[in-house]
Amino acid sequence: MADEPLVLGIETSCDETGVGIVRGTTLLADAVASSVDTHARFGGVVPEIASRAHLEAMVPTIERALQEAGVSARDLDGIAVTAGPGLAGALLVGVSAAKAYAYALGKPLYGVNHLASHICVDQLEHGRLPEPTMALLVSGGHSSLLLAPDITSDVRPLGATIDDAAGEAFDKIARVLDLGFPGGPVIDRLAKAGDPAAIAFPRGLSGSRDPAYDFSFSGLKTSVARWIEAKRAAGEEVPVRDVAASFQEAVVDVLTRKAVRACLDEGVDHLMIGGGVAANSRLRALAQERCEKAGIRLRVPRPKLCTDNGAMVAALGAEMVARNRSASDWELSADSSLPVTDPHVPGAAHDHTHDHDHVHEVSKDNLYS
Repeated sequence: MADEPLVLGIETSCDETGVGIVRGTTLLADAVASSVDTHARFGGVVPEIASRAHLEAMVPTIERALQEAGVSARDLDGIAVTAGPGLAGALLVGVSAAKAYAYALGKPLYGVNHLASHICVDQLEHGRLPEPTMALLVSGGHSSLLLAPDITSDVRPLGATIDDAAGEAFDKIARVLDLGFPGGPVIDRLAKAGDPAAIAFPRGLSGSRDPAYDFSFSGLKTSVARWIEAKRAAGEEVPVRDVAASFQEAVVDVLTRKAVRACLDEGVDHLMIGGGVAANSRLRALAQERCEKAGIRLRVPRPKLCTDNGAMVAALGAEMVARNRSASDWELSADSSLPVTDPHVPGAAHDHTHDHDHVHEVSKDNLYS
């Protein structure tokens, strides 16, 4: 275990300041400082508030993670950070911090992809990822089906949302129902006491001529909102639990159906589900049911590892070090629209055989004391 890379990961793509420390595929620390309560009164994440919260939380969260892991910053083999996609200002805080720590410590810097990190985090729970890995990522900003022959260098998008992501739809329906923000957890809780078959809400892009792996939740969101408005206009009580259950069922039905289809079409005998919506209990249950029926092994991390966290970034960073992938240049910057086809941002001047040249230049005079 001591021979495996020890990596610290920093995640600031949205409203969570996450710092994780991983040795190989073993999680040592997962420290998170959330600003979600601050955003709740606005009904969504406010980028400027998120960026300021990251600034305030960064150093204390890093120190907490190091203490929890029982390691010194000098022991680290690398610093990984989410370079994108995400909120530009929030990403910049994380990238700037990672560059400062990496330079001061004389350690290699790895700018990694947020979505690829969500896939790689499963290694911390269920061991090495099969190759290729089929992944369904569902969150507030993304609903994607990805095939990853190599999580560090080869991630292929099979399908994505063409409008509202699943998590975004949960938040918007929760707002219509006056349930607060974020919407996912409260809808999941209320749906358990509701009837998922009470209301026949539409399943987007489920026709035989529709794209096989793409998602659309905008029409569903509009249908639910209009149904609620019609009830209120008629002076009738809105059956919140049934609405929550029926809406949720429409979302997870499409997600799981398309994910299983992708596995069968691509000849992949397992499915990994990640992202914040992967914490949804009904999504997990229906995915398990359909995967078992299709002979597919399901891999879903525990809920805390599904939401944004530093552990997932550290996991991918450790894999980069283990596979001797090129480190990033000091010119690394945030890319709010970094494509998933770029699992990490290597240094332009480095190839796989000259990984740590830029580190050696500064390690002679370690600035961290």
